[in-house]
Amino acid sequence: MGTNSMHVAKTGLNAQQRRMQVIANNLANVNTTGFKRERVNFETLLYQVLRSSGEQTSADTNLTSAFSVGTGVRVVNADKLFSQGSIVSTDNALDLAVDGAGFFQVLLPDGRIGYTRNGTFSRNNEGALTTSSGFVIQPEVVIPEDAQEINVSSDGVVSVQLPGAVEQEEVGQIELAEFQNRNGLQPIGESFYVETTASGEAIIANPLEGSFGKLVQGALESSNVSVVKELVDMIETQRAYEVNSKAISSVDEMLRFISVSYTHLTLPTKRIV
Repeated sequence: MGTNSMHVAKTGLNAQQRRMQVIANNLANVNTTGFKRERVNFETLLYQVLRSSGEQTSADTNLTSAFSVGTGVRVVNADKLFSQGSIVSTDNALDLAVDGAGFFQVLLPDGRIGYTRNGTFSRNNEGALTTSSGFVIQPEVVIPEDAQEINVSSDGVVSVQLPGAVEQEEVGQIELAEFQNRNGLQPIGESFYVETTASGEAIIANPLEGSFGKLVQGALESSNVSVVKELVDMIETQRAYEVNSKAISSVDEMLRFISVSYTHLTLPTKRIV
């Protein structure tokens, strides 16, 4: 019984430790552009059914409720909470924020398409629009070297002002991706996600089409992490960890008490001659 109780409390320690790790990661990314906070979800482990509901207690009566003992808890997953972050102005023409639904598409080095809310873009030596890491956005948009002014409309049309030209010239169209199940996306680091069978295939459209959001030029989407909320969760996690640790200590004391009592009962009594 004692070792079972210790095991249950240990599962609580492990679960709270995982939750603390997620909270720490949220706080570490409080200033990461486009970062989405995570929330840990718990579930109970299997129950030991010692007496079933309806079990006969006498000739005319039955047990009204079961006697079941839980065996602990575990972390089942960590959901990404894709609520909108604040739009912060940067006055940089190549900074873009998605206000609403949608992800930017980026070609990763391994050939996969990465999806991100981080719109910190720049140009490479060929004029292509890239992320800070140099990954080219998809579909590719090339800005002419002699462009004097760059404009990105709310529906994703990229236009530039060239020397001597009266009107701006359209050079590309930024498209967004969305998914049936955002939480099915697999985060891979560097603010990128990749699609999985759980997320479903990407739905591609221009900004402002259907339920897609709009683009905001000269701005970035800040993290949706609330420091106050994370600190409250941290204190709650710490208290839960301490309680589970205390449970282990209490069970250990109970076992030592039983061991000492059993020793006293089994020791032979010395006869006084």
